[in-house]
Amino acid sequence: MKISIITVVRNNKKTIKNAIESVLRQTYKDIEYIIIDGASTDGTVEVVKSYGDKISKFVSESDNGLYDAMNKGIALASGDVVGILNSDDFYIDNGVIERVVKEFEKSQAGSVFANLVYVKSDNLNKVVRYYDSSHFTPQKFAYGWMPAHPTFFVRRWVYEKYGLFRTDLKIAADFDILARFLYTHKISYSYMKEVLVKMRLGGVSTSFSSIWINNIEQLRICRQNSIDTNIFKIISKYPSKL
Repeated sequence: MKISIITVVRNNKKTIKNAIESVLRQTYKDIEYIIIDGASTDGTVEVVKSYGDKISKFVSESDNGLYDAMNKGIALASGDVVGILNSDDFYIDNGVIERVVKEFEKSQAGSVFANLVYVKSDNLNKVVRYYDSSHFTPQKFAYGWMPAHPTFFVRRWVYEKYGLFRTDLKIAADFDILARFLYTHKISYSYMKEVLVKMRLGGVSTSFSSIWINNIEQLRICRQNSIDTNIFKIISKYPSKL
């Protein structure tokens, strides 16, 4: 089973190396690693190029944002299964992909996901929050809940049949694609009871205005996918995160 892993990046020279090396150190060898760069100017391109042909495919050009870049990566992917690793994130150990492959083979599911931990950006061993995907069911989309997207691996045919990331959404396109796959189209899934990814605190969705935009987009996504919800259900997820 061939696994395609996609990392998208723009001007992130500081942390891209952690992401790259966490992929290259994987014990599972049938990995296609694709990096899509948004025309970085801070030295990110030079960092990626320093790995030579260890990077399967590398594109550096202007794009229309994060989700457009992810779509470019998916279009280039040739693996049986596709996973997306953000440039600020990294796999927790060298056996992650090997265990993911075993889970696909054992379950024969269309998708696999697990847990992740948020860590401090200046201390990668300091866990700040635990993202537990174990209680997920498709009905949880109505409450703004989804599996941890950086741990989500899905068979490539699912993208080909049911579409890519929406580029008209500013923040919640990952919520949208998981809602479409797991709720609307009922793609089968298997949960791995372990942490696969460490995620640095920060990112585009942590300010108050971004959180509000995310909630409004999630509400719209639910309505478009005939998920019965309202804004009060959507925001009810926050107390459990505290």
